[in-house]
Amino acid sequence: MIAHLKSLLRKFDEKNTETDSIDFKTGLAALLVEVMRADGHTDKQELDSIEQTLITYCDLDITATSQLLDKAKQLVEQAIDLYSFVNVVNANTNDVERIEIIEFLWQVAYADGSLDGQEDHIIRKISGLMYVTHADFIQAKINVQESRIQ
Repeated sequence: MIAHLKSLLRKFDEKNTETDSIDFKTGLAALLVEVMRADGHTDKQELDSIEQTLITYCDLDITATSQLLDKAKQLVEQAIDLYSFVNVVNANTNDVERIEIIEFLWQVAYADGSLDGQEDHIIRKISGLMYVTHADFIQAKINVQESRIQ
């Protein structure tokens, strides 16, 4: 019994070490992946949107972007909540940058041509955790909708 408990505690310590190693780029990628996965489908357009965001915003090449996405997907699969991802993004951004990140999330949600209720829900949740006001949340959504029309 004690050996089993020690084993569980060791696994818990390993997971905490993994969580502590999340950097800004990984946290951002994980949030983008969360939105992509929210509707239960992984569309190529959404994946392309994430890749383009990471290449442009994080100044990565395609190889580094691919590696980052693989790591983010793995972390998202193992995560029980969004806290570790949002926490690192919040620690490395200001209010204006957080609103811009919410726009990136909306771009992923709209990349496949439709907005699923689960995508809207996860972006709303992330927005709240990032302390983005409701007005800025809505404006970010409108900005992305208008940019898709033009």
